[in-house]
Amino acid sequence: MAMFGTKFMPEMALTNFNNGQWSKAEHVSADSISMHPGAHVLHYSSTCFEGLKAFAHSDGSVNIFRMDQNLNRFEQSSQLLSLPAIDKAQVADMITSIVHQYKSQVPQPPGSMYIRPTHIGTEASIGKAAAPSLSSLLYVLLSPVGDYFAGGAKPLRILLDEEGVRCAPHMGMIKSGGNYASALGPILAAKDSVQADQILFCPNGDVQETGAANFILIDGNEIITKALDSTFLHGVTRNSVLTIARDLGMTVSERDITVTELLERAKSPHVEAALSGTAAVLTPVGTFIHNGVEHKVGTGDAGKTTLKLRQTLNDIQWGKQADTHNWLTKI
Repeated sequence: MAMFGTKFMPEMALTNFNNGQWSKAEHVSADSISMHPGAHVLHYSSTCFEGLKAFAHSDGSVNIFRMDQNLNRFEQSSQLLSLPAIDKAQVADMITSIVHQYKSQVPQPPGSMYIRPTHIGTEASIGKAAAPSLSSLLYVLLSPVGDYFAGGAKPLRILLDEEGVRCAPHMGMIKSGGNYASALGPILAAKDSVQADQILFCPNGDVQETGAANFILIDGNEIITKALDSTFLHGVTRNSVLTIARDLGMTVSERDITVTELLERAKSPHVEAALSGTAAVLTPVGTFIHNGVEHKVGTGDAGKTTLKLRQTLNDIQWGKQADTHNWLTKI
């Protein structure tokens, strides 16, 4: 299969917001969109998106994972960017209708159909740096993807950065391209300088998130992760993993973690670390790099608890384990 996220279904669902209302959604060619060169999004980054997946089950059904939570975050991102308010019911219909159209092309597990709702400001005005776009475009792209770990889930090397931030603190809850762009330069520099796979941003020693995923620490039967606030993205996968951990009888501690505590705990052979996100689900971390020194996390290998949590989540997504929290929407 092609590289993750580079293949798309021929059509997408699309609606426009003009004159104070949303148009009737249509299925149109996914090859291109048309907008004015002065569109607000191109100059002032009025854009947000979501990432969720649909999974094929053995009974022939296709099921979308946690669509309600992604829609809630999509609504929040649009609001915080002062984009026109989305119609969640309409967007849900757009998602389910376009997934239904390509139901037969949803890959079998461990593959899935990646769903990318996107909302952009389209008003043609280069004089509105301090004003919102009054028109917008919302579309839903589909991309069939394979196993993110096709070559095996190799533990990551993570640089601990106590000086930089992923994005402006008041923008952390927004799933916007600008936040990813903000983190890209430091990530590329870390890859080049210390062969890190990602940066864990820890401004003033406060452990937050990486450039594209939430961070969790596992110490025996306890999961420790930063409590939700406005500085970082409230991950749907993070929430799912913490819920499963509680179901398994683990203690979940949502609180601040310092770099000092992180490195001290990492010395224990019972400690694991992982990154959570829609694409990779739960990715093991094997090494922290801090002030030029490498620190092995636990044994340095993918931890048993990390793998168990990921497998349990996958089993729910793939229909191999009961969906006791009603996370799946059947198509």
